[in-house]
Amino acid sequence: MGRQGKDEAGPVLRLSDITKRFGALAANEAISFDLAEGEVIALLGENGAGKTTLMNILFGHYVADSGEVEAFGRKLPPGDPKAALSAGIGMVHQHFTLAEQMSVLDNIMLGTEPLLAFRSARDAAAEKLARLSAESGLAVDPAAKVSALTVGERQRVEILKALYRDARILILDEPTAVLTPTEAQSLFSTLRRLAERGLSVIFISHKLHEVIAAASRVIVLRGGRVVGERRIEETSAAELASLMVGADVPQPALKPAAPGRNMLTLEHVTAQGPGGRIRVEHISLSLHAGEITGMAGVSGNGQSVIAGLIEGMITPEQGRILIDGAPVTRWTPKAALASGIARIPEDRHATGMIADMNVTENVISERHDEARFSRSGLINWRAARDFALKLISAYDVKVPAPETRVRLLSGGNMQKLILGRALDGAPQVIIANQPTRGLDVGAVAYVQQRLAEARDRGAAILLISEDLDEVLSLSDRVIVMSGGRLSRPMARSDVSIADVAALMAGQGFEARGLERNADAA
Repeated sequence: MGRQGKDEAGPVLRLSDITKRFGALAANEAISFDLAEGEVIALLGENGAGKTTLMNILFGHYVADSGEVEAFGRKLPPGDPKAALSAGIGMVHQHFTLAEQMSVLDNIMLGTEPLLAFRSARDAAAEKLARLSAESGLAVDPAAKVSALTVGERQRVEILKALYRDARILILDEPTAVLTPTEAQSLFSTLRRLAERGLSVIFISHKLHEVIAAASRVIVLRGGRVVGERRIEETSAAELASLMVGADVPQPALKPAAPGRNMLTLEHVTAQGPGGRIRVEHISLSLHAGEITGMAGVSGNGQSVIAGLIEGMITPEQGRILIDGAPVTRWTPKAALASGIARIPEDRHATGMIADMNVTENVISERHDEARFSRSGLINWRAARDFALKLISAYDVKVPAPETRVRLLSGGNMQKLILGRALDGAPQVIIANQPTRGLDVGAVAYVQQRLAEARDRGAAILLISEDLDEVLSLSDRVIVMSGGRLSRPMARSDVSIADVAALMAGQGFEARGLERNADAA
């Protein structure tokens, strides 16, 4: 893929012996590689392997302890993002860097015009954005305020923002984490076209099938070092996964399902999502003990409303919620927790954890008033710390101490803490909303295995995921949301990725039927 016959002209990018340490931790150790014009390479590694640190050094956010970066034959001054931008390097960050109270167009234009310009070239900018949006398949309303966008829409803005700046070298850090397969394939097609015209790309992803589809060469990091480099046609997903973790990656072992009684039912429910952006009407759904129900759908089509209803964050306008057959009244988050419902939220940074609180404070945040953690209204911090240590050990969380601020943890370790907090006490119902988003292959396998174990002990699990491979490999039944509509449940053995992708795009609902009857679920 790409124009790799440019080696005689020299690489467009060269990293030489990059080393970066944070205290005793070596995040990067003597890393070197080149990038050719029109080449797309993938950078693979577990969470904490040093991928993002390396890219932040390249883009000027961090200063390396030693080593240097050259772009188009010129050494880049360390710690200078403006120099990187001027050299034609663009970066799409894994975590959003958008101004929430500004429009999509304003965010994309931000920093591209002089502060003292007499007139803003908004018409030309809007025209360019429309063209880029059409070419990439990343549709978004340019007039929409970012604060009103879904997670998926915000990711699209980040990608478009980088493309808008005409980057000659593009760094993509998990750019497809919230895209559907169709959108991801559209992005890959765009990258291929741009690569043929000379764009060079470094693509970071934990989804091995995407790496194989998008890149021509793979560089694997483990423990801050390069442990392997392969051309795509000379390797396999299994080999790459093994290089990433240093061993074969076990896959969740699913036993045949033995569904039990209805643990939770939504009965002809109508509700409005936050900000009024999505509405679900007359939705019915039942979650059975000992079964994983997988919900697929493009971000922003109603999945978050369903999760909010079950978690007590959203109150139904019509219809009923039943727990173990009994209708509930005054449904609140506290009532949901007391009813044995556990949640793995969609965004671990925004709603899963509080970044400036420590590990202990976070793991008891949803249960601080339980008798084991509270005495006469005061927190029993010894018991809380012991609980944190228990989760750290049981879920193999890489953290120095329970007093560590959560913002210092990698995404995978944050997700393990959330998982441990959710599964403690053997909850009856588990809402797992994007439980493996942004995780490396080893952490994905770990989270999925824990969910499979919870299902086998009798939990009713709703798995909400935009990763169709995850939905189809882990679910016993599959349902799809599109435009606030919910398909009828389908047995995993009776549905293909093509079927689910069509339903996600709003096609085939008439043939499959809309789920309007709790008994049918």
